[in-house]
Amino acid sequence: MLAYRRATLRPRGEFPVYDKTHALMERGRAFLGTEHAILCGAMSWVSERNLVAAISNAGGFGVIACGAMTPELLDTEITATKALTSKPFGVNLITMHPMLFDLIAVCAKHKISHVVLAGGIPPKGSVEAIKEFGGKVLVFAPTLALAKKLLRSGADALVIEGSEAGGHIGPVATSVLAQEFLPALAADHVVFVAGGIGRGDMIAAYLEMGASGVQLGTRFACASESIAHPDFKKAFFRANARDAVASVQVDPRLPVIPVRALKNKGTEEFTAKQVEVAKLLDEGQIEMGEAQLQIEHYWAGALRRAVIDGDVENGSLMAGQSVGMVTKEEPVADIMAELMGECEAALSR
Repeated sequence: MLAYRRATLRPRGEFPVYDKTHALMERGRAFLGTEHAILCGAMSWVSERNLVAAISNAGGFGVIACGAMTPELLDTEITATKALTSKPFGVNLITMHPMLFDLIAVCAKHKISHVVLAGGIPPKGSVEAIKEFGGKVLVFAPTLALAKKLLRSGADALVIEGSEAGGHIGPVATSVLAQEFLPALAADHVVFVAGGIGRGDMIAAYLEMGASGVQLGTRFACASESIAHPDFKKAFFRANARDAVASVQVDPRLPVIPVRALKNKGTEEFTAKQVEVAKLLDEGQIEMGEAQLQIEHYWAGALRRAVIDGDVENGSLMAGQSVGMVTKEEPVADIMAELMGECEAALSR
């Protein structure tokens, strides 16, 4: 990493300058208001004040994972994050959250600059509510047709995330999505690429294809500033790409989004949970919306057991296939410098 920095950097202001990388990231940097167009994916229980602030302070864009938080908890988390950084950061909201508009109101109160809507098509009025207080809206789209529709409907930027990613995933690889989406959208829209990115060389490839920037989660999950339990981090350090597997959908009538995580007893328990929820659905005891919420609450609890309590056997170890590139605990600033240095070196070859 130091060799990269000596060869490609020259000091200017607070951060080193990566000329070729920054030139290709220019649209993304301007959109985010950051030095580098690198977002940290929102990881429940991991993407909280400490990691988010560290990402932003290192020149990237941290994103609070709201997940199942109440409006009161989100209010507290935003306030605490602001105390740790004066740099831009965003908030990730789950579209199926029953208090979505109350959470948007919290973002409005704090004048959050960017809100990421994840987990499904944004409900009517949600994009407008964010734009009303001046916030920029980032969305995910599994198909090009839906991406175009969301951008026409007011979304300001798009994240295309491939199946190599950790957490909730779609069925198509990042490399395929990039080939489909970027030629059609990148000339006129801000598009970030996510899923399976662990090195700067890969960032360079997507930037050259037209991406405005990238999003990484797994690479930052075990940073020094991450509050994840030491046993959670050790599980990442031991793992390789093949250990990060996608969950199986038990009942096709239950629209469960697959989740990629390190295989353990927790993944088996999720299969049993699906059977349980599907039975309640069949018996008419719950509606489809409630069924989906029960699944989301399961993941929230399983994640907490792994990330906070260190129960790496029964908890959920959500990780992308780039987990094999996470081999040690290191400060966010070092990770960011390594990624940017590798990217600059690749673009200079």
